[in-house]
Amino acid sequence: MSIFLLTFGLFLLVVIAMAIGYLVQRKTIAGSCGGLGEIGIEKACDCDKPCEKRQKRLEKEKFWQQNKII
Repeated sequence: MSIFLLTFGLFLLVVIAMAIGYLVQRKTIAGSCGGLGEIGIEKACDCDKPCEKRQKRLEKEKFWQQNKII
């Protein structure tokens, strides 16, 4: 049981240290390999026409980008 508690405490310490490092650096979380763009895929969905839900979301994002104050 003591080995389990020691291991759990070590993992907890590592997670807390990573969280503090993330907060201090104030960086956004990003992949290390460049994602789908690195292998030549422009978008995650390979449909010619996106579904209705995605179209609505894209229209909403476009609206917000056009009407932002800054």
